Amino acid sequence: MASGRNARHDPDCESPIDYVQIDGLVVLKIIKHCHEEGAGVTDVAQGVLLGLGVDNRLEITNCFPYPRHTDEEDFDEMEYQMEMMRHLRHVNVDHLHVGWYQSTHFGSFYNKPLLESQFNYQSSIEESVVLIYADCMPEQDSNQFLDMGTASVLEKSLQAMMECVDTVSQETNKLTNHQRQVIKQQQAKNQYLQKRAAENNARLAKGEPPLPDDDINKLFKPIPPPSRLDALLVSGQIDSYCKQISQFSTQNLAKLFMTEALYQK
Repeated sequence: MASGRNARHDPDCESPIDYVQIDGLVVLKIIKHCHEEGAGVTDVAQGVLLGLGVDNRLEITNCFPYPRHTDEEDFDEMEYQMEMMRHLRHVNVDHLHVGWYQSTHFGSFYNKPLLESQFNYQSSIEESVVLIYADCMPEQDSNQFLDMGTASVLEKSLQAMMECVDTVSQETNKLTNHQRQVIKQQQAKNQYLQKRAAENNARLAKGEPPLPDDDINKLFKPIPPPSRLDALLVSGQIDSYCKQISQFSTQNLAKLFMTEALYQK
């Protein structure tokens, strides 16, 4: 994602954004782009959201996609974005930058790149938003409303959630090991201080000057704690998978009861 943004935040306007209103045409454009460019498992479709803020409402009235390109291609996202916005301004279409959108597979969008991109956006445009399009349902004919086609989605979601649980377990072990190391270091520090105090008392009893105070932080350097951001993101991902599994399970149970009733007839 391009790091440059078109800041349009008015410091004199303190009205917060309470809700986002998106045009139906924008939704259709995003769905079409995500289906065409983000069809692969590793492919991610991204684009720019345009609109304006009105009172406490953020209106998303237009959008345009980033074209697919490889890392080897010389493609400047910022230059492309500015050129598109200039063209839209010439034809009197809303061209103010209000955020971006991205496709995802099976709800796996809780990651550092997305977090950093949105942080950069909101650093420049405080009211900017990100829309995530998650296409989890398999394609099926409209007449096959009793098709148990979500079984593969449930299986993949469960596998992904199991991997996330393993990751959280690993992060928990890192935190536990860090706490043990801190406790062990604190005990060694207390023993050192007690030993130094006893040596100084003995020297004072002999009329000798006490030993100079050493910088305790140089002898016992603080142990840096492990990052908790990864565990936080994975926990959010697990929550997303749980909601997804609950939704699809409910749908499948309803289909099972309807199919059973039809079978008995």
